[in-house]
Amino acid sequence: MKNITERLYNGLFKENPTFVLMLGMCPTLAVTSSALNGIGMGLSTTAVLIMSNLMISLLRNFIPQKVRMPAYIVIVASFVTVVQLLMQAYVRSLYDTLGIYIPLIVVNCIILGRAESYASKNPPLSSLFDGLGMGLGFTIGLTLIGIFRELLGSGTFLGMNIPVFTDNFTTVSIMVLAPGAFFVLACLTALQSKFKAPSATNRKNGFACSGNCHSCKDSGCSIQKSFQSDLTEKEAAK
Repeated sequence: MKNITERLYNGLFKENPTFVLMLGMCPTLAVTSSALNGIGMGLSTTAVLIMSNLMISLLRNFIPQKVRMPAYIVIVASFVTVVQLLMQAYVRSLYDTLGIYIPLIVVNCIILGRAESYASKNPPLSSLFDGLGMGLGFTIGLTLIGIFRELLGSGTFLGMNIPVFTDNFTTVSIMVLAPGAFFVLACLTALQSKFKAPSATNRKNGFACSGNCHSCKDSGCSIQKSFQSDLTEKEAAK
């Protein structure tokens, strides 16, 4: 139970893919012109993360080391196809809005990163909740950016045609364009740093990954655990 709680906490806060690890920036900046788009993209990625993590963990002892990345991509692509067909059948408007970014989930670095660093080295239940935590963290990040962009750029909330502001409010149309995504992400990251929250710029407090696994002392970091495991395997092979 403790490990499950840890995986959820890491995905939502300590290793949040959007605000801490800064992964998956392409869909984060491209599809968050509205909150609904962010929710749809986030939940689609979450579904693929959960299923691919679970499957890769179940097959981790059967996938040869030399072909693990192609195997991971085949597994992820299979689940992305399932999600894509379901969205096309039941939420066609969202499917048309997200467009090419749904099949591009296959090469999302969050999914492949979790497959390589966690699911391939841990039991199925922990891997499932790792995917759930990371997916929900990604969804929250996309939704927050989408809410701010939609409020300022369109003056609406969750696509409802009910004005949020008074008639005197003038929408900032640039917020629903590409530059608006960068601006909102920068502002949210600045707020994280201001309030000492986990963020990619808060390395002083040990929240973000510096990339130097050799000198890292964070025993709770899944990337560090994966690095140490690989080192142990290499030393044993010698």
